[in-house]
Amino acid sequence: VQLQASGGGLVQAGVSLTLSCAASGRSFRAYNIGWFRQAPGKEREFVATINWSGESTYYTDSVKGRFTISRDNARNTVYLLMNSLKPEDTAVYYCAANSGLPQRRVSGMDYWGKGTLVTVSS
Repeated sequence: VQLQASGGGLVQAGVSLTLSCAASGRSFRAYNIGWFRQAPGKEREFVATINWSGESTYYTDSVKGRFTISRDNARNTVYLLMNSLKPEDTAVYYCAANSGLPQRRVSGMDYWGKGTLVTVSS
């Protein structure tokens, strides 16, 4: 499966932004999709993940209550709605796919897309 993240940009703190992860290839519905981010000088970290059916979602603590992950299997797309953005959310955001159980580990993902940059100004 091939993935492409989009929707990043430069925004002010407090606003909302929605990222999209478009997938191509067969069997998109068989994959869990996760969002990860990498801030300058830091390691890539887990943000959120959604299982193949969309019934289960998981978030890192710092985004709980602010970010919402969802998927539209008919459109082969996963979304990340980011509300109340903070400067510390600034990072390149990546979407990734894996089969089996949903993963929080970078090493647990099988396919990666190119990232999209989100910059939040104070």
